Amino acid sequence: MTQAHYKKLFSPIKLNGLRLKNRITMAPLYLGYALEGGKISPLLLHHYREMARSGAAMIMVENASITAQGSGSPRTIRVDHNRYLSGLTELAECIQGEKARAGLQINHAGRFAFGDERVAPSAVPVYGKTPRSLTQKEIITIQNQYAQAASRVQKAGFDLVELHGGTGYLLSQFVSPRTNLRDDAYGGSIENRIRFPLEVVKRVKDRVGDFPVGYRFLADEWLPDGLHLKEALVLAAALAEHGVAYISVMGGTYESFFLPDMIKKSQKPGYMVSLAAAVKKVVKVPVITAGRISTPKRAESILQDNKADLIGLARMLWADPEWPRKAREGRDNAIIKCSPKCDACFHLVMKGRPAICTRWNKEKRAKYNEMFQ
Repeated sequence: MTQAHYKKLFSPIKLNGLRLKNRITMAPLYLGYALEGGKISPLLLHHYREMARSGAAMIMVENASITAQGSGSPRTIRVDHNRYLSGLTELAECIQGEKARAGLQINHAGRFAFGDERVAPSAVPVYGKTPRSLTQKEIITIQNQYAQAASRVQKAGFDLVELHGGTGYLLSQFVSPRTNLRDDAYGGSIENRIRFPLEVVKRVKDRVGDFPVGYRFLADEWLPDGLHLKEALVLAAALAEHGVAYISVMGGTYESFFLPDMIKKSQKPGYMVSLAAAVKKVVKVPVITAGRISTPKRAESILQDNKADLIGLARMLWADPEWPRKAREGRDNAIIKCSPKCDACFHLVMKGRPAICTRWNKEKRAKYNEMFQ
């Protein structure tokens, strides 16, 4: 085996006993490759096989809906019924067949669901639609749906499951003071607002046993009246105490991603690393950081400086699946980088088309368009 050029980046690590061969993970990235109705497509299998073949240690598959009502789009993967198990099993196997660990992120979009009846902690409008506030009975039902979905992930043969508490989806909607206006046991103080995600973690872990459960973590909404780091750290510490396998840190939501200041911030290399570093100071579980970490040198520096334990690559790995191999061989200059000013993939997804990277060659772009259904 070729000696790794970056020692820390290519050193192994364990997540609740699950060994990863290096510190490179694929962060979840929705590209619209699933079939209408959330079933696994040939394009989705091709995409994740290529991602696993990259040499990254862990591939975290994009969010899968725990209930039809909580699905973020018609092409969001579904995990809310046993009829999806065969496709999910095939997906796990295609990743593991390339000697990478396979994870599946499960989610309820809450107020960002695409259906007509949206539910959320409180009736706070978004994009011209107002969700219905959940009853306490419905809260328990959704918690059980998370547990049932996690059990299906386990049955499908994945190596771990990740709870999506980022991007402003339901788990983080309960934590945020701007979207949780409840006056019951699930609202008010930060201790009450974190009750829902912590109960979800407990129900999931009770259901799946020692199966590793990770958590995608929103550290700051980057909105004036939203969740900020100080309160988020309360949840981070509690998640670690509840036995999550790792905390994957991010910042921003759909309501802040496209604000001028946020766009400017997101174009800077490693723009979310400081959030991960803050979380790492209050927990003992491994921390994943992401956010335009385009060079192996930067990734290695983050790890050496103890700002995170693992590196999450999303568009960087998608733009150049050879990123890990080139990093191992010290061929940094050969890495094809995602342009910080390009948003072509986002606009394609918004139009219901498959995401295509402008950095790919003509043949690869044509192949993905041909495979899309």
